[in-house]
Amino acid sequence: MAERTGKQSRDNETREKEEVDPSAGYRPPSNLPTPDDQDGYCFRWVRASIGGEADNRNISMRMREGWEPVKAEDHPELMLISDRGTTFEGGIEVGGLVLCKTLRENMEKREAYYADKAHQQQVSVDQNFMRESDPRMPLLPTEHSTQTTFGTGRPPRGRG
Repeated sequence: MAERTGKQSRDNETREKEEVDPSAGYRPPSNLPTPDDQDGYCFRWVRASIGGEADNRNISMRMREGWEPVKAEDHPELMLISDRGTTFEGGIEVGGLVLCKTLRENMEKREAYYADKAHQQQVSVDQNFMRESDPRMPLLPTEHSTQTTFGTGRPPRGRG
């Protein structure tokens, strides 16, 4: 039997394979993808049209709040084709929604404003509630805490 010179058997070759988490399962792509993070900016999809009609009032209000449409060339990771006839040439528009960004400090100010409004409303409700209480059934003020969470897109476990 003749020996091979300079060649190795394919059995000795190894190929790196991507490790796939079997518990992850399949997830279809999102209709509204999330862009990669950019330092100092927050992103949001803003309604620019509804039912084929432009929603100039909404988009104008959001722009006055500090939101600005992003350029498709700045986010190649999204791999999207924008809507035809979009008024935001070079922007990213899907189903009448335009991807916009604003400075993170604008969002922090907005969150603080609405947190203060919510606190003022809670104080008002508590004052009105305590004012109308019956002395035979005393009511004690309690600590209030609220929490907002966003779902994962999966149905809750244990419900059927």
